[in-house]
Amino acid sequence: MAEKSESVYAQRPWLKNYDFWVPAEINPPRQPLYQILQIASTSFHDRPAVAFLGGQWTYGQIKVEVDRLAAGLSGLGIGKGDRVGIMLPNCPQYMVSFFAIIRLGAIVTNINPIYTPREVEMVAKDSGLRAIIVLDLMAPVVLGVQAQTSIEQVIVTSLQDYSATPVAAGELPAGTIGLRALIDGTTDTTLPSVKIEPEDIAVLQYTGGTTGVPKGAMLTHFNLYANVIQSYVWGKELTQRGEERYLMIIPYFHIYGQTVGLLLGTWSGAMQIPVPKFDPDLLIKAIRGYRPTYFPGVPTLYISMLNHPEIRNCGLEYVRRFNSGSAPLPVEVIERFEQLSGGMLYEGYGLTEASPTTHSTPTLAQRKPGSIGLAFPSTECRIVDLETGLEEVPVGAEGELCIRGPQVMKGYWNRPDETEIALRDGWLYTGDVARMDEDGYFYIVQRKKDMIIVSGFNVYPNEVEEVLFTHPAILEAAVIGVPDNYRGEAVKAFIVLRPGMELNSDEVIAFCQTGLAKYKVPSQIEFLASLPKSAVGKVLRRELWERE
Repeated sequence: MAEKSESVYAQRPWLKNYDFWVPAEINPPRQPLYQILQIASTSFHDRPAVAFLGGQWTYGQIKVEVDRLAAGLSGLGIGKGDRVGIMLPNCPQYMVSFFAIIRLGAIVTNINPIYTPREVEMVAKDSGLRAIIVLDLMAPVVLGVQAQTSIEQVIVTSLQDYSATPVAAGELPAGTIGLRALIDGTTDTTLPSVKIEPEDIAVLQYTGGTTGVPKGAMLTHFNLYANVIQSYVWGKELTQRGEERYLMIIPYFHIYGQTVGLLLGTWSGAMQIPVPKFDPDLLIKAIRGYRPTYFPGVPTLYISMLNHPEIRNCGLEYVRRFNSGSAPLPVEVIERFEQLSGGMLYEGYGLTEASPTTHSTPTLAQRKPGSIGLAFPSTECRIVDLETGLEEVPVGAEGELCIRGPQVMKGYWNRPDETEIALRDGWLYTGDVARMDEDGYFYIVQRKKDMIIVSGFNVYPNEVEEVLFTHPAILEAAVIGVPDNYRGEAVKAFIVLRPGMELNSDEVIAFCQTGLAKYKVPSQIEFLASLPKSAVGKVLRRELWERE
């Protein structure tokens, strides 16, 4: 038996540092993801599920809303396999919409609510959206591109629909349906019988993947349910089901907020406190008013909180767990925040293609600042050479991190060629250069790909460059990420102007704002006479990065 254990530790050295309650393997559920809400509505029927704008709704009430909306969507012809967009900030409507869509076997397609018309059109066309649920303020963006897409139904909601004192709906834009009216007008909640297999797609989550081209990661019911359970068992001894309060400022439409917030929170019977936009004052107010027990965030949030004048008297000491993901967290920020709060700030690692979490900081084992921690249960990892991707490198050596586990995606939507690059023999090639030490702790060294992470959001240089290239005064452009103390990284554009043309930085930024979400817009502009190129004419981003 001892020999067997040593053999397992040799293959997975991280297991010997697991907290005592964490199993080496989980048995992933093979039920539809909707079951998470079913369990919550029976186990925590009268417990608050969400608190928003002064109001609260129990799990029993949320399930009634979900089933009515599912019936309403079914009446509009939405069924298994149909793609339905959710273009909402954090609000109760997101929870209701998400579970209603997957209850029908339809596929949630997340769309960032600050996307420009060009970006919305791209996602709608690629996914083949049939319907979209959108905030009233963003409805004109969708309606402006609807004719160029397959969108048949535009369902509109207002943040006030789920406030403590909802107001009567105003006049809806022509050709749209009110979400509140759709739910309230559905009296027959008899739902169609839908057979949902574990490998059926639950969510299309758009990402740049390993090549920088935005595409939809197909996340199945099995993938997402497995990652919820992996996340739950990791912190099980620190979780009090039915008593938790999740402060959700990380967006639900981001895979991090969706799994670690919406789904894990529902599984835990937590009261979710959605904050619709990042505002430090709103954040402090929510902490003071609701005393959350769990706060998942990103480095930008923790940096901003450290600098907030009210941080020391808002009730931070009641938060039992802080978690940071989506981007590297500076060690000095961890130390300062833990000293200030008295709590433990966990770090994790993941990617959209893994639903997303694959690694996290243990609670009782040795702390190793700068490490992403240990691999999750039922998660295999290996680090392979950067040249061929075939040979495992020795312990301590750098190479590409590869992951295999139940949370790894099915593939990319309608992109078999890209799927073959990312998934090989069941292994997900992350595109991140990493190393593992002798104790099984992993460290991210750098990104193999050129993706930029701004405040936890992915920015793909090719997409920004394509917008820059449409400006009549720009001859060439190249985009890289540069260090930023607040956002982690900032977007910097190097521009070569056409002969005889003039352009300043403010004009470039204003131009980009018409075609890119705010976090994708370059904040730094540098004009060059020429861009560094290889012998075959390829722009050498590495040289630009080294200049910085």
